[in-house]
Amino acid sequence: MIAIDYQSRLPLYEQIVRRFQTLILSGAMPPDTQMPSVRSLAVELSINPNTIQKAYSMLEQQGYIYPVKGRGNFVADTAVLVKEQKGSLFQELERLLSYGMKLGITKEEYLEAVERLCQKEEHHD
Repeated sequence: MIAIDYQSRLPLYEQIVRRFQTLILSGAMPPDTQMPSVRSLAVELSINPNTIQKAYSMLEQQGYIYPVKGRGNFVADTAVLVKEQKGSLFQELERLLSYGMKLGITKEEYLEAVERLCQKEEHHD
């Protein structure tokens, strides 16, 4: 579920946060799914439990998970987060499209690139 890249410059807790964000936003971890306990994930990844706790705290602050006293952490309903992420993505896409058009990239070139990228992603799934 979670893999750590010890060669990465990203701190371990950020790697954990990003991986869980991806799993949650993609639906691989649906709302109300129980998160692995801090202790079990720390043992599984062979890292300090404080690192896991820091990652879980960040995920909670960002609205990805919620705690239940005495039971652990659970995946939050992230429909709002997904909507916000999509909005941000489309704003960035608009900025990039505008910049590309100033460089002379045509609508047809963009459409070809999108088709190529979508086919590439379909083959990775």
